[in-house]
Amino acid sequence: MKRVLILVLATVFLMGGCASEDGMDVQEPWARSAQQENNGAVYFILSNRSGQSDELTGVSSAVAEAVEMHESTLNGDMMQMHKLESVPLPANAEVTFAPGGLHIMLIGLKKDLKVGEEFEITLHFKNHADILIQVPVSDAPV
Repeated sequence: MKRVLILVLATVFLMGGCASEDGMDVQEPWARSAQQENNGAVYFILSNRSGQSDELTGVSSAVAEAVEMHESTLNGDMMQMHKLESVPLPANAEVTFAPGGLHIMLIGLKKDLKVGEEFEITLHFKNHADILIQVPVSDAPV
């Protein structure tokens, strides 16, 4: 009986470790409307529900010539934006991409982003599989 209990506990422990690998979750994605050839921005909440830290290493989309991760910061009276090579994702934490902070820049839009439409972006990670997101276009968070 003792062996069975140890085997059951070991199995539960190992299964719990495997489940944490699938812990990346994207919530509340949205993008502002924008015109073709201009730039656009995408916002969302990225939750790393696993017990391991990771990194968002890139983003891609067919709607723009280039897609970059950016961060806006207030420096004195001026808002400055700079490109990020990666965004750290601590274990069991959320990272918010929102106006005035972290965001995804869509550079050189290939088409208009119209309110009510959707488009796809793909998030690329250091350790986790890519995540494909449907992004609704809205002039305010959805």
